[in-house]
Amino acid sequence: MEQNIIDNYQQRIAFATEKADKYKRLANTYSLLRLGIFALIILATSFAILRNDFTILAVAFIVLMFGFMWLVSRQSFFEKQKQYYLDLKKINENEAGSIFNYTNIYNNGSRFASDGHYYSADLDIYGNASLFQLINRAATHGGNNKLANWLSAPAKKETIQLRQEAVKDLSSKTDWKLDLQARLLFAKNEEENQLQMLFKYLQIPLNLSGEKWLKIYSKLTPYLLLAVFAGGYFYHNLITIGILIGLGNLAIVSLKAEYIKKADMIAGKIGQTLGNYAVVFEKAEQEQWQSPYCVGLIQKLKEGQTSAQIKQLAELINKLNYHLNLIVGAIINFIFLWDIRQIIAIENWKRDNHENMEAAFDVLAEFEALISIASLASNYPDWCFPVIFNNDNYTLTAKNLAHPLISINKRIENDYELNDTFKIDIITGSNMAGKSTFLRTIGINTVLALCGAPVCASEMTVSVIQVLTYMRIKDSLNESTSTFKAELDRLQMLLKAVQDEKVFFLIDEMLRGTNSVDKYLGSKAVIEQLIRKKAVGMVATHDLQIAELEKTHPDYIRNFYFDIQVKDGEMLFDYKIKHGECKTFNASLLLKQIGIDVDA
Repeated sequence: MEQNIIDNYQQRIAFATEKADKYKRLANTYSLLRLGIFALIILATSFAILRNDFTILAVAFIVLMFGFMWLVSRQSFFEKQKQYYLDLKKINENEAGSIFNYTNIYNNGSRFASDGHYYSADLDIYGNASLFQLINRAATHGGNNKLANWLSAPAKKETIQLRQEAVKDLSSKTDWKLDLQARLLFAKNEEENQLQMLFKYLQIPLNLSGEKWLKIYSKLTPYLLLAVFAGGYFYHNLITIGILIGLGNLAIVSLKAEYIKKADMIAGKIGQTLGNYAVVFEKAEQEQWQSPYCVGLIQKLKEGQTSAQIKQLAELINKLNYHLNLIVGAIINFIFLWDIRQIIAIENWKRDNHENMEAAFDVLAEFEALISIASLASNYPDWCFPVIFNNDNYTLTAKNLAHPLISINKRIENDYELNDTFKIDIITGSNMAGKSTFLRTIGINTVLALCGAPVCASEMTVSVIQVLTYMRIKDSLNESTSTFKAELDRLQMLLKAVQDEKVFFLIDEMLRGTNSVDKYLGSKAVIEQLIRKKAVGMVATHDLQIAELEKTHPDYIRNFYFDIQVKDGEMLFDYKIKHGECKTFNASLLLKQIGIDVDA
């Protein structure tokens, strides 16, 4: 199955490479043809001088300039097509690389990492070699933020189910999904605040003084100039008047330079980018969707005529940018009062559409988050979509559950069952036998399940619960916090959370920052307090005395363990969870391997 998926990506890579090479050749050919046009202009000029007939030069110049402009247009089209297929190639290479070795060209989400979060640091949700790195296919900052929010907290049951259907819808549209990723790849290198600055600019009116009469005059001035210069054929003095009118137009533009500069500082830099986004929105609007979630998102775009409106704004901004060419800018402002016309047109657009813009990009962010999750469904079709419960008790059952960040040839699958009840599971076992990995496997798959994603299991059923972990507790020199103090802070967070929320906790070796007696007594007291609060979760420990709590609380405590087999002095791990208490430990063997004889 995995090889078939990789083969499919390899075929797509070959196709994109072939297309990119084709358009590169065409772009190069048309570039040479442009040089040919220059050569023909020089030849026509020489011929006109020899014949002393400048009519030939005028006609040749007009024809050849139109030819040159057409060639420029075609070359630009071929360059865009070449870039599109190069981006499509990158996207498919990224998908194959993700399956092969968990690489990803997209952001790994390290900026979202927080030691103070309920579970993200302990479960490797953000950062290098993280769940975010595995999943993320969002190029925009909004898409990254949206996906991070989904992974940071469980959604409601109804929302999870809607996302699941949307992900299934998207994963069935592989061509569309990869196409959209390729068209959005440009946004990966975008400045973080570029769109936010645009949103802010669109909400603040320019308050152009004299806008009403300038709007009327800017429409009349080209006709006025045409009439004056036409009259100049009969009355030469009118030509002087036309020149004065044109110079007056330049003076008006100069007087309003501050307003033009404000528009240029923000909007002027994003015209081409908005044009790219307009194509993306159009692709989304034109696709046929089955899932209610996707249909609802697209309806928001269609109601605001998003692609058409953004395309219109992009065109207005690009027209404003004509003044960047000093000669062209002087001519069009002389005749048309061009810059004034464009900033007035942009202001009119802002008044009618600024409220829709931010909502439209939020829809795009939702699609990028869904596409990210759909990459799991596409690349790992043997993973399952979990059944979501919203019951008062706790349910978390799974078959063939494995850690998604461990490669398929190394990961070990386990079954687990917590069915409509309240329990605390004590997990004992040898060092390196798999306790911590199992806790993280439970946690990370639950996070996936409760954001609407498929999970690394053949079956899974889970209640809507808040995961809270206690694993990688560490001191902080900057905050003068010892390991034990950091553990107390985490315990305080846990005890408060179980009062306010439906928490499923995962504790790996409690109170390791103190002596063995206090460690046992403290751990026992914490677990008994969690029982009184009807809290549910798992505690992994090396302390066998903790397993004795099953005798005191047989209806609430369950014991599980991971063990080892020692054969000819070699430790063999199966990493399989079993019912009961662990009887085999390996610390002495491990110490002996590094030259420390415990018996001696």
